[in-house]
Amino acid sequence: DWGLEILNKDQRGDMLEVFEDRHNRKSLVITSQIPFENWHSLIGEATHADAILDRVAHNAHIINLEGGTMRKKTSKISKNISGS
Repeated sequence: DWGLEILNKDQRGDMLEVFEDRHNRKSLVITSQIPFENWHSLIGEATHADAILDRVAHNAHIINLEGGTMRKKTSKISKNISGS
């Protein structure tokens, strides 16, 4: 899961490398429970964050979904608890 903790130096470098490799050449799908506007602080270092997010946002289609988790609806445990 992307965004559970702030990235360390190696992770920032890896992320920049992947995004730079894909930028304007190949597709990249990223999913996260963290809103895009909060990603800068999760990357943890302003220069890397600017470089990474510039590449991500340049041609991005950002889709924000709202609502609860689908896991609760399909969980056998929650069905047993609720009596359904």
